[in-house]
Amino acid sequence: MSVRIRVATTSLAGCFGCHMSLLDLDERFLEIAARVEFDRTPLTDCKELGPCTLGLIEGGVANAENVGVLRQFRQRCQILVAVGACAVQGGIPALRNPFSLRECLEASYVRGIGLHHPGIPDDPEIPLLLDRVYPLHEVVRIDHFLPGCPPPAEAFWSLFDALLAGRPVVIPAEQIRYD
Repeated sequence: MSVRIRVATTSLAGCFGCHMSLLDLDERFLEIAARVEFDRTPLTDCKELGPCTLGLIEGGVANAENVGVLRQFRQRCQILVAVGACAVQGGIPALRNPFSLRECLEASYVRGIGLHHPGIPDDPEIPLLLDRVYPLHEVVRIDHFLPGCPPPAEAFWSLFDALLAGRPVVIPAEQIRYD
């Protein structure tokens, strides 16, 4: 590994499991952390996004805030990676796609079990939901995909190893999962 790169990560509509898989590199994560400079990432609680070499994004695009964050990452990251089933295909959050947004909101906020004050929230602080959950590549150009739920730690290692060595990114077939 020879090149120092600036890295940003974020989670959109997902479960944060892909970030956990990244941390599953265990001691090797420390090797990576010594070779990169982390920018915006929940791993360090940095909120601002500067120019970066690499952006890792997990989660699908489910609301207006997700669209804004994704577009900002595309604008400020040279290489953008869709990480995990939600980012690559919509994943579990996209299970709502066969239903209308109204049906989903009413099932959750009007007819939901245990509601004390039924009603669809109408608060400007809540990001507006999109008509459906989109995979990242349907909103912006994506350079690499790490499929899986979550992708194995070895796939993250292959990605970082190649980028830090200045080699093209090739993820071995045995590290590609579609579960």
